Amino acid sequence: MKLFRGITSPWVIAIAASAAVMTAATACGSDSSDSAGTATSAAVPSDAFPGKAASGAPVRIGLINNEGGQAISQPENREAAEATAKYANENLGGIAGRPIELVVCKEQEDPVSARNCANQMVEQKVAAVVVTSTGLGNIIAPIVTSAGIPYATALAGSQAETSSDNAYVWTAGSSTSQVMANYAKKEGMKSVVAYSIDSPAATGSLQMIGAPAFKAAGIDFKVIPIPFGSPDATPQVSSGLDANPDGVIVYGESTVCTSVMKSLATLGSTATIMTPQACAAQDVVQGVGAGKLEGLKVFSNADTTSDDPESALFRAVMQKYAPNTSTVGYAVTGYQGVLGLVRATNGLTGEVNPTSVGDAIKQAQSVVLPAGDGITFTCDGNQVPGMKSVCGNELIVLTMKDGKLTEPSTVPLSA
Repeated sequence: MKLFRGITSPWVIAIAASAAVMTAATACGSDSSDSAGTATSAAVPSDAFPGKAASGAPVRIGLINNEGGQAISQPENREAAEATAKYANENLGGIAGRPIELVVCKEQEDPVSARNCANQMVEQKVAAVVVTSTGLGNIIAPIVTSAGIPYATALAGSQAETSSDNAYVWTAGSSTSQVMANYAKKEGMKSVVAYSIDSPAATGSLQMIGAPAFKAAGIDFKVIPIPFGSPDATPQVSSGLDANPDGVIVYGESTVCTSVMKSLATLGSTATIMTPQACAAQDVVQGVGAGKLEGLKVFSNADTTSDDPESALFRAVMQKYAPNTSTVGYAVTGYQGVLGLVRATNGLTGEVNPTSVGDAIKQAQSVVLPAGDGITFTCDGNQVPGMKSVCGNELIVLTMKDGKLTEPSTVPLSA
């Protein structure tokens, strides 16, 4: 995974941070996996590999992955998606009993390649498009959906992805601050301070989405920006602690995370620390000291480390079909994207085309989210107010203990 060859957009920070949190979840260790991240046989569901092979003419599914660009490149996302398609073809009957054929386009996180990939999907007349992760959903999604092709992704980073007809987002990952607000309310917090990297994407999201959510929960909320790369955030952190908050949110890249976390420890803060992103990455844990991060709450769209059957299945599928691809990092988004589509279209029979795939997704109820710790999704347009394309309304929260992310549990978007 290649990240940060120059910061070209605020989204690069956000997506890289997401990768880091999932990297930490596996790299920090788990009782249910060995050093290579493989699942113990006891944890894998007994019916995980039923051998129900697909047959007949293939179903062409588009796959757009951010790969080969200068700022960010994640080939592991594609490799996980390809592994998942093989798993589905050999064990789940593919889609409607027919094998999945992935039509891959590598977009380089620039407008030209994003537009080219979207147009290629239309030209190839695919039945649906799975997007692993991108900061250019506002370009890709309108082209795909306006052609009548279902657009599916595990995570969304743009309005076009969360509010377009024929777009489907399996998880609530675009609403992390709302989930945090609900968590804070359940924990009885009265005030929360967010220390955020000073970028429009980060601070803007917290102000536009987080602030109203915390206000609705009856919690005082304040955002304090931290300049990118700040080695010492003590002045900013100290000003936020003047209000003696019950909780703090830390959001940014590893340098900002480390700086803020060190300052919180030095200043003796006892507030509960919450992060949606990078502040559990291994370099942050090492830089701050695991003991000072005890109890850190990390919000994620996937659980890749626990003994939960879905988590174990992810590791087992990767071990069998992509043994050279690490389960550490962001690969799980490719897995969630493809397997989510397979599960959402489980009831599809007969002809497979964009219309029938879209209808099947809309009709599916309580689909089990791959690697989702029991979370389900339903794409009826009613799961998240104002975001009709978002199908999930829960996230996973993990707790840092002894330098490891443990105890995954689910938190709803709203009470």
